[in-house]
Amino acid sequence: MSQEQRTKSQTKTAIDGLKELIFSGELPAGSDHLETELAQRLGMSRTPVREATLMLEGQGLLEVRPRKGVRILSLSVVDMDEIYELLTELESLAARRAANAGHSKDDLSVLANAIDEMETALASEDRESWARADEKFHTELVRLGGNSRVISIVANFNNQVRRARAMTLYIRPLPEKSNEDHRAVLEAIAAGDAALAFSVHHEHRSNARKMLIELLKKHGLKHV
Repeated sequence: MSQEQRTKSQTKTAIDGLKELIFSGELPAGSDHLETELAQRLGMSRTPVREATLMLEGQGLLEVRPRKGVRILSLSVVDMDEIYELLTELESLAARRAANAGHSKDDLSVLANAIDEMETALASEDRESWARADEKFHTELVRLGGNSRVISIVANFNNQVRRARAMTLYIRPLPEKSNEDHRAVLEAIAAGDAALAFSVHHEHRSNARKMLIELLKKHGLKHV
């Protein structure tokens, strides 16, 4: 492995480690941390950690403050409402495009497997496994839409959505209706019914947005 490859690998490890600390709440929103502290937590040198913080700043997770370390950014309810409003439209567009693309059964296998994984997780009330499969479903749906700009825009908000999901995962109702919606979207895409794929997914995301915002307000989670 070349020096450049090692550097990229170390930076990715630092990015993944910092994300995990943020999503788990070990680095809570609003908290300040020195670069040396973060490096010690991750058991790494400061250089890949510095590169990782710059990458995560671009993703809206933290703010790099020269000579003062980093601050973990908060995400307001208003922010989440706006992000989910955008995701509702873009993912529904992806669902319509996927239905029009004439995908084969094999093409839709990842989407189908994600639904199966969600149903298995629900049967044992394993919410974390359900959340991972749910993220897999939405990521694959956008990919199947085939619009590179939509893929890029949606990916830019994935970290914020993961933070909100982590905060509400255990206070929301068991997502049984969500799985029914996912199955209906898959069936509409497989049938080539673009209008139905769009409308079912749009309603699904709109309901998810409403539930999330109500939960954040009800439980006093002004920032996530």
